[in-house]
Amino acid sequence: MERFLWVLGMAALVALVFFGMRRGWTGRARRQAAELPEFPAPPAEPGEELLPAATGMYVGTTKATDWQDRIAVGDIGHRANGTAHLHAAGLLLRRTGASDVWIPAESIVDSRLDHKLANKVVPGAGLVVVTWRLGEQLLDTGFRGDDKTTQTEWVEAVRALAPADEPTQHETASSRQEDK
Repeated sequence: MERFLWVLGMAALVALVFFGMRRGWTGRARRQAAELPEFPAPPAEPGEELLPAATGMYVGTTKATDWQDRIAVGDIGHRANGTAHLHAAGLLLRRTGASDVWIPAESIVDSRLDHKLANKVVPGAGLVVVTWRLGEQLLDTGFRGDDKTTQTEWVEAVRALAPADEPTQHETASSRQEDK
């Protein structure tokens, strides 16, 4: 009987932990939905691809000021395998089992290689991180490609899409990420 009570107590504790995690995630999503504008929808015809599609994993989107502050609005916070498609009009991340993420070219501020984003840390600089503007908020979106040899090419191609009047944030973004 004593063992049964211990098992029952542990099961209740585990259920309480999962309830708290779920409540925290939905609260975060509610707060962020109130402060962020709606995410842009991908165009029906984004145009010709500038680079061959890259397969890999969508790591997540965070506020640019904090690499751990994952955006939880809708299913944006869910990691998913997918493909990255770079068009002159913007970056399209097609995610398996989740909605697509569209980053218009006029919203792109910078791009860089990094080793951490959205509570995912990888060896070396294994993530292509795109800093972009959604309304007044700067966001970082990360993609970990399967082919590591093309990552620098992706960073440069995405950076070339940034509007010429937008100041490059590469140095400040990298140092900001290292400060955390």
